[in-house]
Amino acid sequence: MGEVFLLAMGIGLIFNAAPGAVFTESLRRGVREGFPAALAVQLGSLVGDAAWAIAGLAGIGALFTVPGVRVGLTVTGCALLCWLGISSIIGALRAPAPAPEQQSGRGRGGVREATVVGVTMSLANPWNIVYWAGAASAVSGLSDTGGSPGWTALSVFFAGFMTASVGWAVICAAGIAVLRRALNPTAVRVVEFTCGIALLGLAVALALRSASGG
Repeated sequence: MGEVFLLAMGIGLIFNAAPGAVFTESLRRGVREGFPAALAVQLGSLVGDAAWAIAGLAGIGALFTVPGVRVGLTVTGCALLCWLGISSIIGALRAPAPAPEQQSGRGRGGVREATVVGVTMSLANPWNIVYWAGAASAVSGLSDTGGSPGWTALSVFFAGFMTASVGWAVICAAGIAVLRRALNPTAVRVVEFTCGIALLGLAVALALRSASGG
């Protein structure tokens, strides 16, 4: 089981460290609102990841291969990314960022909103269930029989993945908080504007990937 746990930790680090929508949203909220907001997005996304993990590892991922379900998730995910991107651009153009010492960490929208956004971003990603369905196969490949993995192996895999994910969430949010203190208000607005453009680009990429089926 130690091999399964280490494999899961490695996969968890790769999965979470890869640049994407969650990191972009963490960055744009973190440079304006600080460590709590960045961490809230990260941990919120892990709640969604956990839900997809349970579904995928339990073997019910086939439900989400139904075209109607996938299309619904894709539309929701694209709409959310577009909304976040436009909000980020508008915020960068309108609102000057307060100095770190003047900011409580709750900022615009607050930590609760950041958490909800993180959860929704993960749940609205139609490719998460595909990933977790494949993870079950990876675990079975490490089993002694090569057959379907038992709940113990799946639980160890899930625990390893979430351990690495939480660790990365803290490291990522801390790094963003350090960056925030090194930026002046103008630079913060530039970063926020850039994140807005990136989120819109990710929305287009999600739509194109779903349309192509891969």
